[in-house]
Amino acid sequence: MVGQRGFTYLGLLFAIALAGVALAATGTVWSFERQRQREVELLFIGQQFRDAIASYYEHSPGLVKRYPAKLEDLLKDNRFLTVQRHLRRIYRDPMTGLRQWQIVPAPEGGVMGVFSGSAAEAIKHAGFPPGLSDLEGTTNYAEWKFVYRPQTGGQPMTPQLGIE
Repeated sequence: MVGQRGFTYLGLLFAIALAGVALAATGTVWSFERQRQREVELLFIGQQFRDAIASYYEHSPGLVKRYPAKLEDLLKDNRFLTVQRHLRRIYRDPMTGLRQWQIVPAPEGGVMGVFSGSAAEAIKHAGFPPGLSDLEGTTNYAEWKFVYRPQTGGQPMTPQLGIE
């Protein structure tokens, strides 16, 4: 009878060890999936910023086009008689959780793009959607730069994503 109790105890310890391994594997998969979701969110938010900067630039009054001086100018553009809003809010950086974005300065001053403050390694390195092909081959999130560069030479003005 004593031998049976020891066998049951060992079986219980083995079952607990297996449950721990299964939970650890589930946690790893969950963490990986969460990072993928944050990447999708970063791509969406980056495109929102890029499109808002493009709208601000292209709708500049007068002949001289200007980039916004700061990101907050995208929320409330006072260059017109009525307030224009190119962006609804300053989004949080999904990689850092902060509302602080790194700025890509325009040559003549202002903000021509944004990128994440996270230097973490990206999961996605290829297979980006159309318009984001410049991100191919990047290794970390700080390299995912969402930049508006106006096209020249009579081409239609469409947002361009760039890597600095």
